[in-house]
Amino acid sequence: MQFLLALIVAGPLLGAAAALLPAPPGLKGKSPDQAVLRHGVTVTGVILLAAIVLALGFDHDQPSRMQATTDISWIHALDVRIHLGVDGISLPLLVLTALLSFLCALYSYYKMPSGPSPKGFVALLLVLESGTLATFAVLDLILFFLAFEMVLIPMYFLIARWGGEGKQAAAWKFILYTLLGSVVMLLGLLLIGVKAGTFDMVALATDNGRGLTTSVQVIAVLAIGLGLAVKTPMWPLHSWLPDAHTAAPTVGSVLLAGVLLKMGTYGFVRIVLPIAPDGMRIFAPYLAAFAVAGIIYGSLACLALVRPGNKGDLKRLIAYSSVGHMGFVLLGIATMTPTGVNGALFANVAHGLVTGLLFFLVGAVKDRYGTADLDTLAGATGAALYGRAPRLGALLAFAAVASLGLPGLAGFWGEMLALFGAFEPAAGLSRPAFLTFMAIGAFGTLLTAAYLLLVVRRVCMGGPRPAGETPIADVQGYEFAAWTPLVALTVLAGLWPAILLGLTDPAVQQLLAGGTR
Repeated sequence: MQFLLALIVAGPLLGAAAALLPAPPGLKGKSPDQAVLRHGVTVTGVILLAAIVLALGFDHDQPSRMQATTDISWIHALDVRIHLGVDGISLPLLVLTALLSFLCALYSYYKMPSGPSPKGFVALLLVLESGTLATFAVLDLILFFLAFEMVLIPMYFLIARWGGEGKQAAAWKFILYTLLGSVVMLLGLLLIGVKAGTFDMVALATDNGRGLTTSVQVIAVLAIGLGLAVKTPMWPLHSWLPDAHTAAPTVGSVLLAGVLLKMGTYGFVRIVLPIAPDGMRIFAPYLAAFAVAGIIYGSLACLALVRPGNKGDLKRLIAYSSVGHMGFVLLGIATMTPTGVNGALFANVAHGLVTGLLFFLVGAVKDRYGTADLDTLAGATGAALYGRAPRLGALLAFAAVASLGLPGLAGFWGEMLALFGAFEPAAGLSRPAFLTFMAIGAFGTLLTAAYLLLVVRRVCMGGPRPAGETPIADVQGYEFAAWTPLVALTVLAGLWPAILLGLTDPAVQQLLAGGTR
């Protein structure tokens, strides 16, 4: 188990280095480009297999206990350790990251985005995977920060070199926002480590803030929370996200929405909640207020984009929808209750599955029609997917209703539990305020349903293909292979939520209790 977790974290990094080397003669295939793309599929496939084996070998009777741990002294003078481990909170995110990385590599093998050599693309994809996996596996504050930062450079280059229109400006906006947030976050992490005398996240969570004064906790939560909120992204620190998604290649958008945004909310759960609970309790109402503001803002922005005549971009719309969906995650965290935090973790995974599928589908629509402009797609000779590519249209409708939180699909449970958590927040939090937040969030679900159904109506419905018009390809074999796991897991998590909640709930209960349960 220790070896498996170490392989999962370090394997992609070794694979990235190997991707830059010349392919052995017997493995070149038809061309060096094909060889390196096959290398990306192989490495991410091995990591996914290792993650599945790790999940199967995980002791599901004790999901609150750190398992597969490695603890080695790294920088003795600062007591920084290479400390790895996985529990019921991090395991689902680890598997989700490995899955989406593999599906992106598989998709790119058949549909490589236009840009420079695939060598750099595959290497960056693998570095990105390694940094994200490390973020969910490390148990040292300094290592967490290093892993958190490790993903920024590869994502910057994926957008800047393989992106679409406006890619340079979008990439710079992404890197500047996230770097500035990270600088502030580092100060907060160092403050905790210096004042508590350790950077060990398990020891700090067990102490549950008892070794930190309230003033230190308040400053730490403010500093760390700002850095995490930028990555989440929380309104009003979200403005980098729509540009980044609009310009990014399809697989870049999938990974950005599917796993990178989860790093911010994971940091709130793993670091802020258990290590600085008193400071978090002071800021929780403000976090909840920003969360519900993001829910409403994201929905209204999507409604504006979907209106006829507004030249709304479908990728941009899905990006704004992520602001709203991540608002539910933040609301669940702000309640500081097991119900709310479990809802946040469930919504994290559901959003990764559903929005990852949505960006795959929008990328496929853009490839076929040459545009993601909603007015063009809904015009007289627009998409009309039900009549021209019925399987693609059915998948887009499925992903839309999953995203709006239809009962029986994954999107429902996270939002419902976050709202339930707001109905009865933790002791010391204002219940009238959180009841107001709950009502606003519930209204946001109606707005979400409205814009997603409008998207389905405008893009999927319409007349049959006119005679003489070039037919549109329906779902191809490689697309079917890349999208089917996301569809299946969306249904599975919706019908059997205990598969996730059984992992997260004991770990959340112990985390909030400071390791005393």
